[in-house]
Amino acid sequence: MNLADAGKEIKKELSKDEKVLQSVFKIETYYKKYRYLIWTLAIGVVLFFLGRAYMQNLHHENLLKANEAFLALQTHSEDKEALALLQEKNPKLYELYRYAQAVKKEEIAVLKELSTSHNSVVSDISMYAASVLEKEPKDSIFYAQMAQFQQAYLAMKAGNIEEAKQKLAGIEENSPLSMFASLLKHAMIKAK
Repeated sequence: MNLADAGKEIKKELSKDEKVLQSVFKIETYYKKYRYLIWTLAIGVVLFFLGRAYMQNLHHENLLKANEAFLALQTHSEDKEALALLQEKNPKLYELYRYAQAVKKEEIAVLKELSTSHNSVVSDISMYAASVLEKEPKDSIFYAQMAQFQQAYLAMKAGNIEEAKQKLAGIEENSPLSMFASLLKHAMIKAK
């Protein structure tokens, strides 16, 4: 290697080092210019994940307390503290529990109250259960075919055979109620 080649190599190395130093200086100037924004973003991200972990932990704790209250209500259904705790920690489960108790005790007033619930499932099944207890079945999203069957039965009892047949025709053959619908159809034939 001659002296000229060695000089060129040294120049290349120096230019590489120079470029590295320039990029470090650029990063430093950007940091000095935007350091508040960088630290704000970093702190914001850390706080976001800490807050999220806290909220998940709080939600988990509420579910555990609600489950304990629900289990207490399974053994002692009149436990006021457990009922209040369930209502506070898990309102949806509280409404389902009230629905189950109202159906069990045939409390039409409670079922009517629950039929105005914001929970569409509880609202629909409560309205349906209340109407069944009052012997005036109404249409239901979740119990549509059951409502049709009950309406057909009440129409048959009232002597309105044509209306009963129309209601029974709406029950599909693959429905679990199809066997009962066919039995009711046969009972109408014998009733004529």
